[in-house]
Amino acid sequence: MIDETLVMREAAALMPTYARQPVAFVRGEGAALYDAEGRRYVDCMAGISMSNVGHCHPDVVAAIRAQAGRLINTSNLYYTEPMIELAEWLRDASLGGRVFFCNSGAEASEAALKLARKRGGPERAEVVALADGFHGRTMGSLSLTGQPDKQEAFRPLVPSVRHVDPGDLEGLSTAVGPATAAVFLEVVQGEIGVHPVPNAFIRHAREVCDRHGALLVIDEIQTGLSRTGPLFAYQAEGVEPDVICLAKSLGGGVPVGAIVARPEVSDTFAPGDHGSTFAAGPLVCAAALAACRALAEPALQEHVRAQGARLLAGLRALVAQGHAAEARGRGLMCAIDLPRPRAADAVAGLLAEGYLANNTSARTVRFLPPLVIEAHDVEGLVAALGRVLPPLG
Repeated sequence: MIDETLVMREAAALMPTYARQPVAFVRGEGAALYDAEGRRYVDCMAGISMSNVGHCHPDVVAAIRAQAGRLINTSNLYYTEPMIELAEWLRDASLGGRVFFCNSGAEASEAALKLARKRGGPERAEVVALADGFHGRTMGSLSLTGQPDKQEAFRPLVPSVRHVDPGDLEGLSTAVGPATAAVFLEVVQGEIGVHPVPNAFIRHAREVCDRHGALLVIDEIQTGLSRTGPLFAYQAEGVEPDVICLAKSLGGGVPVGAIVARPEVSDTFAPGDHGSTFAAGPLVCAAALAACRALAEPALQEHVRAQGARLLAGLRALVAQGHAAEARGRGLMCAIDLPRPRAADAVAGLLAEGYLANNTSARTVRFLPPLVIEAHDVEGLVAALGRVLPPLG
């Protein structure tokens, strides 16, 4: 049980932007979090795909401790080696071009939007994104986010953003033209409940961008760094984007975001075009490099494929048993749909069982566990779901 005094202090001190679950954590290790009483919870959200490498990964902790004793931050007016090392790693692991660092996923989306708009010039002011996509909550990234319920209170938004339904090839062909600066998409739309975008649509997006000289920007903020199996989700699609957006698990638990561009696009920004005071500080870059190296290990990626298959098979068994209506996933990025709007009840029931999840809608429960989760915890989650979800009938 959570200390009600803590709840009252939070309500008096913080703006009410989050509907928090009734638990407070004081320690984390691997795929588990612990409350003040020492109770273990299996973290099946990883901070919304933030802690892919697991909580307090020893390599990340060691990197932070070592760097904190030398230099925490300066500014981007000076050179630091951790910043350059991390940029080199990301460049070599992805598109081969250059990197811009920021502090979050929303900032990465904003940077990619500015990059595309500058590269396109005044004649290319339009941007195309996908309905039901999610790219952040700042004004530019919110304008890209194709979810009207998140946008409504903040209109008017950034103009000249058009949204196309995922899978609508004809609609995409119509939307993209000579005035289009970029197409933004996710390989898997995570924020609405783990919906993969059809490969044919992603390939078509590359084709129409090439036809009209627009940039293809793939948002890897939630799918990147081995979440779906490969290091980046786009690598399994047979399509190379012009720009990728990264954040969340990039820092191993500390805040960092980035965009990586192909070499032909990397010279778009000039000094003064964009910036970020705290971005690419030595401390966060040292932590991020340690996290990236751990997440790129082939053994970990094989583990993701194995445990992702185990989780999805367990969720599909629950569907077959009548506990849920549908299950889907890519790697360790999974969700179930319920036949009735009881997802919040399911999340509360899982919390009581010692498992953390979240509902992305009234009918959908999402699972994004740390990639180091072991088989017994995956099986425990499925068993807990079977107890929490009543069978249909």
